[in-house]
Amino acid sequence: IETLPDEFISRLENIDVVVEDYPTQSQLASVGLRRGQTLLGLYEGVPLTKRGAHYELVPPDKITIFQKPIEAKRKHNAEIIAEIQRVVRHEIAHHFGIGDARLEQIEEGNDY
Repeated sequence: IETLPDEFISRLENIDVVVEDYPTQSQLASVGLRRGQTLLGLYEGVPLTKRGAHYELVPPDKITIFQKPIEAKRKHNAEIIAEIQRVVRHEIAHHFGIGDARLEQIEEGNDY
């Protein structure tokens, strides 16, 4: 998270980032993964774009990073760190209201 630009960090209020070994069955079901697909991270909360003027006194949003699937995908420490950074950025983008289709364009470098 420390590698994010300050303008993003300053808008990350009331959000927890946690690390778990694996996603639960409930978490897998919540995103509709099919057999053979892997969940590396998950944003659970209300995106900033969906919050109204009276959005207050709520539990924190949550970003969960799943350690074992990331370690299975990337073998070397530098690769693991880079993947964690990518996953955290991806989940934070969901917090800002950016959907998967748009994220895919951004991650592929088609940011136009």
